[in-house]
Amino acid sequence: MSDENRTPQGNSVYARLMEELRAGRLNPGDRLLETELAERLGVSRTPVREAIRQLEADGVVAHIPRQGASIRALDYAEVMELYEMRAVLEGTAARLAARAASDIEIEELQDMNQSLATLGNAPEAFTLNRQFHAALLDAAKNRFLTRSIHTLQKTLMILGPTTLTDPARAELAVEEHFGILDAIKARDAALAEAAMRAHIEAAQRVRVRALRAQPSRTETYDGDLL
Repeated sequence: MSDENRTPQGNSVYARLMEELRAGRLNPGDRLLETELAERLGVSRTPVREAIRQLEADGVVAHIPRQGASIRALDYAEVMELYEMRAVLEGTAARLAARAASDIEIEELQDMNQSLATLGNAPEAFTLNRQFHAALLDAAKNRFLTRSIHTLQKTLMILGPTTLTDPARAELAVEEHFGILDAIKARDAALAEAAMRAHIEAAQRVRVRALRAQPSRTETYDGDLL
């Protein structure tokens, strides 16, 4: 179901549920009961049903036998595949940004990362980190790439809280951002792509270690977008 086919209330409920997923208030395995959601969100069941259908189309929700709609839990292979695709897509974004980003866009990215460096692993850093990656994607100036990354991000949101909650990872991520920006400023497309791929792969390694530490690691994985 596209945005055009949903009612305004359906769009509103969809946005609310996506925000709850991003914030970790909805987690893998959580059931989405139409009656409960309608009451909590102050709407009828129809827009809730529309939102759930869209989440299912996005690959975020699955129908479980005898349970109904639930937030999906990703298995190990899916997590690895998602990070592999993220490395490809965001690496491409960095390569295109090295060619297409304006000086103002590069300066803005630099300022955002400087601010990120002062925040450490504070909650505000998580939002700013998302904004940094979104701004870099905008600087790539490719609508088809943007659409692909946005689709991937919806599934990545299932993974839960960000790896930046780890102070060591937060510090390293900022350093990696500066390396990407240095390559973009130098207009070195190949180096920018390689630096972004290394950045995503570093986050992937953190996720793999977290996955291996979980007792049920062969079944599901609760990780997160960088």
